[in-house]
Amino acid sequence: MNPSIERESFSERLQQALRNAEYSPDSPTQLAREFNIRFEGRPITVHAARKWLVGEAIPTQEKLRTLAQWLGVPAEWLRFGGADGYANGSDGISAHARFESADVKLVADLQRLDAHHQAIAREFIRMLLRINRQK
Repeated sequence: MNPSIERESFSERLQQALRNAEYSPDSPTQLAREFNIRFEGRPITVHAARKWLVGEAIPTQEKLRTLAQWLGVPAEWLRFGGADGYANGSDGISAHARFESADVKLVADLQRLDAHHQAIAREFIRMLLRINRQK
């Protein structure tokens, strides 16, 4: 496949995944911010996000996996597309696979706690879940 067409096709799938996850496909600033919250490596620039959105570049495999996990789509579909992929609803990924920014920040905050306080936070969440199930 022509590299230019490959990049444009990736861009279309990325924009579709962003729309489906209720994010703007027109905001490289939002894409960069949301991506960087979730990516443990070196942050991307707004310019890099813009290149992904307009079909000038395709992210590395590591970045692609982060995008796919965040947006709740298979990384293979996001990179290569395919007739039996996400577009036809056979992705097998639940809506629970996507995390909001606040959730990601909360997990990062939890990881900054010492082991004792992490255990307390986890037990508190389990207690809330038990109470919620009893309702």
